[in-house]
Amino acid sequence: MANPTYPQSECCVQKYLERIGYNGPLDGSARTLSALQEAHVHAVPYENLDILMGRKLSLEIPDLYQKIVVRRRGGYCFELNGLFGWLLRELSYPVTDYFARFLRDETTIPMRRHRVLRVEAEGQTYICDVGVGGPSPARPLLLVEGLEQRQGDEAYRFQKDPLLGWVVQEFRHGEWSPYYSFTEDPQLPVDFVATNYYCENSPDSIFRKEAMISIRTVEGRNTVAGKEFRIFNRDGVKTFIPETEEAYKVALSKYFGIVLD
Repeated sequence: MANPTYPQSECCVQKYLERIGYNGPLDGSARTLSALQEAHVHAVPYENLDILMGRKLSLEIPDLYQKIVVRRRGGYCFELNGLFGWLLRELSYPVTDYFARFLRDETTIPMRRHRVLRVEAEGQTYICDVGVGGPSPARPLLLVEGLEQRQGDEAYRFQKDPLLGWVVQEFRHGEWSPYYSFTEDPQLPVDFVATNYYCENSPDSIFRKEAMISIRTVEGRNTVAGKEFRIFNRDGVKTFIPETEEAYKVALSKYFGIVLD
């Protein structure tokens, strides 16, 4: 599906690329697609702070652009993959949005409340996802059943399930475990509105319970779970809880580049 046209003053591809620190080729190749996703997950944090502060979310592209590019905030899957999909379309990649079920650590089959992107590059199909608040592929995954795809110390593969459709599996604790699933039903932007509203407003929504913040770093990952900051690097993990509101804001800026307004 093609992008709507927005005035250059509202949404600028070059400024988005600067936001994610990408200055490489824009040739529509699979290599460029991989580099764009990797740059994105190292520059734009996953975070649900607006939900916790009671600020209404918008999935409209100009609003997402203002939040993520201009104000240098992050977001969650409906926001991050929504805007990343816009960028890829502007760069002439064919993109299809899918609904997904996040299965990691689930004991029952959950509702579909995750957004992922199918992207075509050089005659092959990839799944791109810059909207996960935890360990996740830094680069696109080639949509081929059973192919083990290693990314550093991580490994992923796709399996088919008669009920769930495609299941992304991760190699974890010595075995393959379900990560998330999706079916190949194309979704329009409006299709995510109701689920986004549920995630934003339902008292049962996990996004309303505590802060969930995450970003990849060169050495590992920085995360916040509730009030605890966890800084993962080659030497292990450092954890701390800021003692004051000001210290919390300083830590958000230092480890995630988030400045609350």
